[in-house]
Amino acid sequence: MPPERVDQVMRTEFRERKDRRPRRVFSRNVEKSRVRRRGWLGDVEETPEGRPIEERFGRFEPTLGTVMIEVDRVSKYFGKHRAVDDVSLTVRPGVVTGLLGPNGAGKTTLIRMMTSYLAPSLGTIRVFGHDALEEPSAARACIGSLNESAPLYPEMRVGQYLKYRAGLYGVGRSARGAAIEAALQRCALSDVATKRIGQLSKGYRQRVGLAAATLHDPRVLILDEPSSGLDPSQIRDLRSTIRTLASPSASRPEGRAVLLSSHYLPEVQATCDEIVIMARGRVRAQGTPGAITQSFGRSAPYEVVVETPPGLNEADEAALMQRLRTLLKVDGAAGVTIEPRTLGQTRVRCGVVPRVATTTDGTSSAATGAVGLNAAGAGDLGEAIFRAVSAAGLSLSRLSRREATLEQVFISVVEGSNEQAASQGSAEVAA
Repeated sequence: MPPERVDQVMRTEFRERKDRRPRRVFSRNVEKSRVRRRGWLGDVEETPEGRPIEERFGRFEPTLGTVMIEVDRVSKYFGKHRAVDDVSLTVRPGVVTGLLGPNGAGKTTLIRMMTSYLAPSLGTIRVFGHDALEEPSAARACIGSLNESAPLYPEMRVGQYLKYRAGLYGVGRSARGAAIEAALQRCALSDVATKRIGQLSKGYRQRVGLAAATLHDPRVLILDEPSSGLDPSQIRDLRSTIRTLASPSASRPEGRAVLLSSHYLPEVQATCDEIVIMARGRVRAQGTPGAITQSFGRSAPYEVVVETPPGLNEADEAALMQRLRTLLKVDGAAGVTIEPRTLGQTRVRCGVVPRVATTTDGTSSAATGAVGLNAAGAGDLGEAIFRAVSAAGLSLSRLSRREATLEQVFISVVEGSNEQAASQGSAEVAA
């Protein structure tokens, strides 16, 4: 075949092969009834009917008891630093959940992952069934968030600012007026709707930020240090508003899920139904305030005061102390401590420490600070201690047990996590 013919055949085969390739078709037809724009929630399609924003993203209808936020074994690394370490928790509707922890515990990092501002290194976060990583726009559409410093414009009036934020949230034009009016009434801002934000007190500015976060009637509210810088009266008013937002209403019969992050313990204790305590990036305790303190109280020691015969010599006293140590080591007790007596005293003070169940990783909850509901300790040892002392013919002067408080739990959790980190660090150095 001559070279000219070979070249012609090759060009023909190339054209035929090119025509067989699948073509990508780009359609530029846009319905006139739909307006596509870029907003805070991502690409938002707005319709003239002004439908609620979650209807455009929602995949299922809400039911009572639905988990609004589900965090499943989430970790976040910044280089070699592990800011959040294998965290799992749930936030339910109608419940105010407090995220409590010292500075640097990982609370803000976890919240940023919930709101899709950060991607988790490991694990999954779902907001009303939407994966925060794969469906960030749909997840954010269900959330209203308020940071410690609300993004306010002091030169704008309250009503103007709420109208501006409603547009960013994608609230339909026909529905904005009703949404703004509802937010003003919800946060008690109707009297200051025409005032400039810069003229308001810090408490009112926080209310404006909270009203803006609820404009699109979200299913979930995430509040990061909302009471920072407020006086006691303003904190009380904000607390009442938060409780109202979580309660069932006509628009939200199941109630809203509220996640409140703070390191101010009295605020969390007075506002929240459930508490999650974080330290060094991990969840150390979780449950209702009463259940957490009760769980922590299981490891609190019993204080036992025993009357002893007067005039004991040194040998008899040593034998009596050994006998007491044996008697008080009842079933369920991990150890007994006996305080030394001063000269002339006939009372012996003893401490009985109950045995605490081990956690799933094999360490005791008292050592790790994990004093949540999974750290089930022994039952009440008071009756067993009383019987042991009475059977020995000794006189029991006092038997008591100190009630645990949430503050003691918090301190124990933080100190326990610090001791654990120090022991790990020393082990690494030794290795």
